[in-house]
Amino acid sequence: MDWIALTDIGQLDEIIRDSAQMPVAIFKHSTRCSVSAMAKRALERDWTAVRTSLPAYFLDLIAYRTISNEIARRFGVIHESPQLLLIKDGKVAYYASHSEINVAEIIRAA
Repeated sequence: MDWIALTDIGQLDEIIRDSAQMPVAIFKHSTRCSVSAMAKRALERDWTAVRTSLPAYFLDLIAYRTISNEIARRFGVIHESPQLLLIKDGKVAYYASHSEINVAEIIRAA
């Protein structure tokens, strides 16, 4: 899985702009949480299996909590971790957290 590191709040504008051409995934991960680590491993395994070319941003929300807060504000979702959002045409087309993150549903929503 080719993660794009989400480290600058300005990247959210790029994600919104790019999502008009192709849906964009954002995965919010807590590096201090074993549940988040398990969700990340499952996501990477399933993502690779379906061979999707959707861009996928990775947010270390411990290091970049302000970006996580801005994601919640801009997209109208509550903060959770782990959390995956699929942005399409500037809006959330799919949202899930914890064990509810499902690559097949992400692809369907894309």
